[in-house]
Amino acid sequence: MKSFARSLVLAAAVAAMPAFAAVQVKSAKFEDTIQVAGQPLVLNGAGVRVKLVFDVYAAGLYLPAKVHSEGKALSATGAKNMQIVLLRDLTGEKFAEAMVEGFKANNTDADIAKFQGKLDQLRNLMLTFGTVKEGTTINMTSVPGVGLRVSVNGQPKGVEIPGDDFYQAMLKIWLGQKPVDSDLKEALLGGH
Repeated sequence: MKSFARSLVLAAAVAAMPAFAAVQVKSAKFEDTIQVAGQPLVLNGAGVRVKLVFDVYAAGLYLPAKVHSEGKALSATGAKNMQIVLLRDLTGEKFAEAMVEGFKANNTDADIAKFQGKLDQLRNLMLTFGTVKEGTTINMTSVPGVGLRVSVNGQPKGVEIPGDDFYQAMLKIWLGQKPVDSDLKEALLGGH
C-alpha cells in the first residue's frame, strides 16, 4: 500500500512539473530553451511563413525573456536567435532576395543606406547556400559584442557581421510594420 501511495505522489509531482518538450510547428521542432554564448534564451514564439498558399518555412524566435510586443522584442538586450526550418526546397538566391526585400520594406531609407554594406554581405553569404533542401535549419544568431552569426544545420557560414543594431534592423523583416507574414509575426510574439 505504501508503494502505491508513493507511486501516486511521484506521478502527481511529475505531472505538476513544467513541460520542457520541444514545440512542433509542421515538421519543425523548436526547443523551449537554447544557449547562445553562455546565455539561456527562451522560445518567444514560433510559426509558419506562408507565401500564397505554400508553407515556405517554420520560424522560431529566441530571446532572453518572453515578450509580446514588437518593440520589446526588437529592443531586447543580450543574445537573440531566429531559427528557420525550411518546409520546401529553396535556392539561396530566392532566400536572399526575400530577405533583402523584407529588410527594405521595414527599414527607413537612412537605415538601408547605413546598413547597405552589411546587407550586401548577408545577401552574398546566402547566395553561397546553393539549393537549400526541405528540412534544413538556418540559425541567424545575435551574439552581443560580436554580431550576426549564420549557421546552416549547425555549421557556421561566412564570417560574423558586426553590430547589434544591424541584427535589430534585420529582425524587422519578421517583426516590423510590414512583416513578410503578419500571422508569422503574431506567432513569433507568442500570439498563437
